[in-house]
Amino acid sequence: MMGDPGVGAGTTRTAGETKLERVAVLGAGVMGHGIAQAAAMSGSETRLFDPDPGALDGAGERVRANLRKGLELGKVSQAQMDAALDRLSPAPDLATAVRGATMVIEAAPERLAIKRALFADCVRHASPGTVLASNTSSIPIGLLQEGMPHPGAMVGMHFFNPVHLMRLAEIVRGPATAEETVDRARAAAQAMGKTVIVVNDAPGFASSRLGVALGLEAIRMVEEGVASPEDIDTAMSVGYRHPMGPLRLTDLVGLDVRLDIARSLSAGLESSRFEPPALLVRMVDEGKLGKKTGEGFYKW
Repeated sequence: MMGDPGVGAGTTRTAGETKLERVAVLGAGVMGHGIAQAAAMSGSETRLFDPDPGALDGAGERVRANLRKGLELGKVSQAQMDAALDRLSPAPDLATAVRGATMVIEAAPERLAIKRALFADCVRHASPGTVLASNTSSIPIGLLQEGMPHPGAMVGMHFFNPVHLMRLAEIVRGPATAEETVDRARAAAQAMGKTVIVVNDAPGFASSRLGVALGLEAIRMVEEGVASPEDIDTAMSVGYRHPMGPLRLTDLVGLDVRLDIARSLSAGLESSRFEPPALLVRMVDEGKLGKKTGEGFYKW
């Protein structure tokens, strides 16, 4: 990531076009670096913050690697790559990241307490008109809006991994979310090249509820000895033309993330349908979290 953390103001398109948001992304992990890349590629001045300096450095390398790959494949020009890197800068602290931003996108771990604390800190530095968006994949937006001074400015913006390749963005309208906030979130996601769906607030929204249901059932099938992970995945990728099978996807998302989402859905929907399989709990306890640890349902 290049440039000074405090540089510039939001980019504005020509008359009649949408004014781009000035974006702060909080969290430089798997999702955060991808969201920051997409925002910078869309033309927005983008600041990326993470309390771990090592995570910020790693995010910068991943963004550069993604863009270099795009350049090699002819999907990104050298000018686009250079411009995106110029727009993307690390922030040394949360206040610097948020100050002056018109949109904040949180990409913290999938824990309600962590996200609430982060947003509570945000509002001390952000202006009242700043859109506060959460990349949560399962936590109801209504729970994040509770106690917020401007709940109408809060919305869900659920991106998919890897963000720079996946086209879908799920905008989640919380019970207090203003329609203007939904419109701005939709416009920002579309500027990033995403196909947008808008859903009303519910545990798991639309995408996670469907995707996790399939993933958990696949894990139960492994647990019961129905078939190997490879054959279960092949059934879905070849038989149903899914881009990849649910177990390989679980490895990419992270078994710990899947477990958190399953527990959130099970509690939020008060249903045993999303009760985590014992195999998933055991693998997480053993540190087999998927690609990021080198082993999950597959060896990486």
